[in-house]
Amino acid sequence: MGLEAKNPAIILPDADLNLTVSECVLGTLSYNGQRCTALKVLFVHASIVDDFLTSFCAEVEKLPIGMPWKPNVKITPLPEDNKTNYLTELVEDAKSKGASVVNPSGGFTNNTFFFPAVLYPVSPQMRIFSEEQFGPVIPVVPYSNIEEVIMAIINSKYGQQCSIFGKNAEDIAKLVDPLVNQVCRVNVNSQCQRGPDNYPFTGRKDSAEGTLSVSDALRVFSIRTLVAMKGNPLNKELLTDILKNRRSTFLNTDFIF
Repeated sequence: MGLEAKNPAIILPDADLNLTVSECVLGTLSYNGQRCTALKVLFVHASIVDDFLTSFCAEVEKLPIGMPWKPNVKITPLPEDNKTNYLTELVEDAKSKGASVVNPSGGFTNNTFFFPAVLYPVSPQMRIFSEEQFGPVIPVVPYSNIEEVIMAIINSKYGQQCSIFGKNAEDIAKLVDPLVNQVCRVNVNSQCQRGPDNYPFTGRKDSAEGTLSVSDALRVFSIRTLVAMKGNPLNKELLTDILKNRRSTFLNTDFIF
């Protein structure tokens, strides 16, 4: 059972800006940001946050708006009557505590239409920092100490996915190790996204119960079976032959990579 999420993006100082902006626009605003796998908070290193915001806001402002049946439209009316009121509440709360809407059209409303609002700088005292907005409001949190970002994710009640953007293998590896204990999918240099047809789809904490995937679904309706061999030279030779030459579809290690 999939529930709520507050998927973060962590943007490191050496991130490829063009790639990162492109993925973050898609990640935050595909389907108006109304999907559980959307990126819902962006942690951007202070050394690049100005450049990131300039590029990100420019791309957000370019998004075509209109009705969903029109060609090439990216931002459409929201399917809930009171959603724009809720999003406006989040924006006003953030503004009252020191954030600003940094894109020119951000927060414009017309009935159920809400133009994406980029909020900066967002801090933990603001509702948008921890609440799942489930809509086109993008909080940008500047950071200097990566440990503060890790602790924010640890303290979150959600744990579905996260994204890391950067080029340094050591830095990314140091983030992967703690994050895999907080979320169930870590995306490197890409947005968060669903994929139960290819990967197990689940979450930790308040984000999910159970796992959705083809293999897991089949397992639920299956009876567990095993093949047992004693560890003697004959059986080791047999097992090696079967696995190496893929003689069995059941007895195989193709899932190991």
